[in-house]
Formats: sequence, structure tokens, C-alpha cells
Amino acid sequence: MVSIDAPGGSAPTLDPEAELRLLSALCDAARPIALKHFRGARLAAENKAGDGAFDPVTQADREIERTLRALLCEARPEDGVFGEEYGARPGPSGRLWVIDPIDGTRAFMSGLPTWGVLIALYEGEPGRGRCLLGALDQPYLGERFIGAAPGGGFGARGRAEMRRAGDGAETTRPLRARRCESLADATLFTTDPELFAEGAERQAFEALRAEVRLTRYGADCYGYAMVAAGHADIVLEAGLSAYDLQALVPLLEGAGGALTDWRGGARPWDGRALALGDPGLASAVLPLLAGAAAP
Repeated sequence: MVSIDAPGGSAPTLDPEAELRLLSALCDAARPIALKHFRGARLAAENKAGDGAFDPVTQADREIERTLRALLCEARPEDGVFGEEYGARPGPSGRLWVIDPIDGTRAFMSGLPTWGVLIALYEGEPGRGRCLLGALDQPYLGERFIGAAPGGGFGARGRAEMRRAGDGAETTRPLRARRCESLADATLFTTDPELFAEGAERQAFEALRAEVRLTRYGADCYGYAMVAAGHADIVLEAGLSAYDLQALVPLLEGAGGALTDWRGGARPWDGRALALGDPGLASAVLPLLAGAAAP
């Protein structure tokens, strides 16, 4: 049984701890659904895309999002909801819950544990506000990464932590991104080089790849968590949507890093994303992206 906070009336004042409890309850609700389907012998996927592209969706994606939307409708009826599979439901509170029920569906289909459930609490007009809280839950590994943006009720520095379930108990440790003074020392993630369109985008990625010490592929959303945890330094991606990014913004910011667009603009709503464990790396990375960074 998932315990959630009752609604506090019309457009309630934000209580960060209550929203954090709700965020955790939503992750708890998604976990058994994801695990029921992951590495299942009968997992089937449909293709949402046309024109020869492949954009898969599974029963797990849809079942998780339906469950979370129902819980939010009960717990926060004044808040809006925006999910990958079922679109937007507006609300009068000025806050929006952004859901990617399975981020990394291709990895999920392939039995790789780099996927995650992404849930975020966003305040303000879409694309013009800010994300206050975000969670990346990896049920198979028993890991939950939670971020609170600086100034969002958790202090000037914000907060980022990893909760890990195991041996009948849960442990929590704070996350802090590592310092990296040079691209020559940096580790770079991207999910797939095919994310970058031929031409300026691909050239920008190749220019960055040529400067770093190590590049790894196939990380999906888990790569952003590893940057927040201090194990890697950069994620560069393109062609993303709001539900791919919003939960990761407070995670990076709360760990001392940054998640921007390719021009260094703070808190991207969608499109191109640049995650940095050390925000000081922006002075070396952004010039390499300049040729592709125009809107």
C-alpha cells in the first residue's frame, strides 16, 4: 500500500518535505510494475514512430504512467501532470509533475539496467519556470537518486542523495559531483551518437569527444546520475523532450553540477542537453558546441 499526502486545498503552499515524501511514494508505486516486466519473457514493444524510425513503448511504460497519474490526481488535484505517454493535464496551482515512466525504453527492452523512472516537480510556465525536485529511480539495482534544486526549500545549495535498498534496510548517502579542471581528464557519456543530426550537431559531438579522456555510450538517464555521483564529468545529448530532462536538473544542481542547453542556458526544457559535474568546464565545452548551438 502506497502512502501519499492528502491534498491541502486549492493551490497549497509548497511544503518541500511533503513533496519529497510524495515523490518517494510515487517511485515506490512504480517499482513493482517496472520489475514485473523487466527481463520478462513476454515483454512486447510497440513503435510510436513512423517513417522508418523506432520509438518504442512497452506495457510497463503505460502501466506506470497510468498508476502515477491516478495517485497524483488524488494527492495533488490542483497540480498539473505531463507524461510521455498520456500528455498534459493542466492544473491551477502553477505546479506540474513531469513523468517519464521508463526513460531508456530500448535499454529496458534489452535487459540492460541503465533505464530509470523519472519524476519531477516543476513550478511555473513550462519552459520558463524551474524544476524543484526530481527523482531517478532504478528499481532493478535498488537505487534511487533524488535532487532538490538550490533555493527550492532545501537551502541555498540544494540537495542530492542516493538511497539504496538492500539486506532489508535502506542506506542514504549524499551525492557530490567531482571537480574536473581539464577536458583532457574528463569522462563523457552519450546514449547514442545517432542522437546527433548529421552536420553541425555531429561535428560538435566529435569535437568534444576528441578532447576528453574517455567516452562511453549507452548510459541513458543513468549517465546523468553518475555525473551527479562524481564518477563521470559530462553528458551531451540532443533530440530530447521535457520528460527526459526535468527530473535530472535538480539532481545535477543539488550535487553541485549543472544541466544546461548547448548555449549554456540554465535548466533546458527540451532539445539539446549538456550536463556538467564541474560547471567550470563550460568555458571549455561551449565553444566546441557553438557551431550547432543556434536555436
